Amino acid sequence: MSVLRHRSFACFWFSRILSTIAFQAQTVGVGWQMYALTGDPFDLGLVGLVQFVPIVALTLIVGHVADRYDRRLILTVCQTIEALTAIVLVVGSLGGWLTRESLLAIVALLGAARAFEEPTRATLLPGLVPRPLISRATALYASASQLARIIGPALGGFLYVLGPTAAYSAATGAYAVAAALPAFITIARAERPREPVSVASVLSGLAFIWSKPIILGAISLDLFVVLLGGATALLPVFARDILDTGPWGLGLLRAAPGAGAIVVAVVLARQPLRRGVGPLLFSAVGVFGLATILFGISTSMTISLVALVILGAANVVSVVIRWSLIQLHTPDGMRGRVTAVNSLFTGTSNQLGDFESGLTASWFGVVPSVLLGGVGTVMVALLWMRIFPALRRARSLDE
Repeated sequence: MSVLRHRSFACFWFSRILSTIAFQAQTVGVGWQMYALTGDPFDLGLVGLVQFVPIVALTLIVGHVADRYDRRLILTVCQTIEALTAIVLVVGSLGGWLTRESLLAIVALLGAARAFEEPTRATLLPGLVPRPLISRATALYASASQLARIIGPALGGFLYVLGPTAAYSAATGAYAVAAALPAFITIARAERPREPVSVASVLSGLAFIWSKPIILGAISLDLFVVLLGGATALLPVFARDILDTGPWGLGLLRAAPGAGAIVVAVVLARQPLRRGVGPLLFSAVGVFGLATILFGISTSMTISLVALVILGAANVVSVVIRWSLIQLHTPDGMRGRVTAVNSLFTGTSNQLGDFESGLTASWFGVVPSVLLGGVGTVMVALLWMRIFPALRRARSLDE
């Protein structure tokens, strides 16, 4: 039976697509606008940093909120706030008053909203489909993100040719529809009991992760891989200064990883992973690092796009394995707190990775920064195979 035949999962899935499309289109606009204003790759790194800081500050609160309150309502509120940030960008672009500082402030608010949205959304999925379908649902969940990573950047890049207000207006509309869809989600399981708020209950997610080597290994692996291997913050520099293209080319570059990822995600949705998931996880991470190196040394638009497609394909294999392991090994009453910590170490590593890329690019240059990240990714994969043998030897997602 198709997972999308479950109405609640379908609403959940389309909400994910629209929200991510909006965010990606908005990110392309902010990145290009910031680089046009300052011409400094360090400021592109700051865009990632100001999204990372509120997520770090709110992580433990986010998990407790997701375990105590209606997760559907949390999603709606977060996406409404994200729509408001896009509206402010429209007004600021029309008025011509956007500066480096105001762009960073708007992105910080966006980061705070996404700090609540992403872990809350992830905790909903296991309750929307029967347990035997969770692996397939996870692959479709990943495909939603990757489909949006194809459409969103391309849409943002092409609309930016008409002006930043066009890109930000499209993001506003997509956020608005995404905010309405959670109202149509029905959760079959009984209401969760609300345990009293205490320091121990807030920190219990960290304690649970520490007690589970497979979960700890999966979360920390992604943190360091994305921190070192993420070069997306520097794509505006590659597009303009190395590949000699414009906003439309930047949109294609940002969409390329999604193109590779969605093909693999669709395959995994039809043919779920059943054995050898540990070795496959580390192989995928190694390919991710090698593709990053290829992208860093390329001066051809075609080769760069191919490298990013391979990078995205390898990444989605890693995502499906890691996310399925975490969700299947975590009880529902703890899922919000565990997923919030996971989001801190995985999702936010994208923003911190952006800052790291911008910082190293300002120190060593853009190309050396990407090459160092790719080499570091491969080294981390080899090291984690030794530190977390249980993760390396994992044979199935349910083991």
